[in-house]
Amino acid sequence: MSLKFFLAGAMYLLCNLAPAQVLDTRVACTLTQLEDGAGERLILSDQARFQLNGTQITEFQWESSVFRTNHGHECSIDMDDGLEAELTDKGWRIRLKDAMAARTKRGYDFDRGFQCSIRLEQEGDALHIKPSCPTLCGSRKNFSALTVDMKTGSCKYDQ
Repeated sequence: MSLKFFLAGAMYLLCNLAPAQVLDTRVACTLTQLEDGAGERLILSDQARFQLNGTQITEFQWESSVFRTNHGHECSIDMDDGLEAELTDKGWRIRLKDAMAARTKRGYDFDRGFQCSIRLEQEGDALHIKPSCPTLCGSRKNFSALTVDMKTGSCKYDQ
């Protein structure tokens, strides 16, 4: 057997044995707490569906809301916003291809910045969701940062 065929076979085995980064999960989290100061009730609510296979995004939808006694604010992102995925050593980084166009499409008429990056990092059964995406929030600063136990579905908000 020539060295060329041996190397080709070895590369084939290595490539097919390397685990692909795949994420297929749903998130449903709610937290009610008293806000500091005035003692107003604050409700955080997040619903999401993430389905990624390497850098391919099959499904991505996330609604992140904050409700107070007399008003609420939300952030949302979905496939229509022009998403792209990048693999990292811990999971994925999701960003917008054209943040300005996504924000304009939603009709937001005030400047909130044009950055959007959402990190999805797996650590065992834990999925850490780390957003920095003010672009797709109306009058809210950002999506909620949280950690979800993918086995039990329990959530912990990182405040």
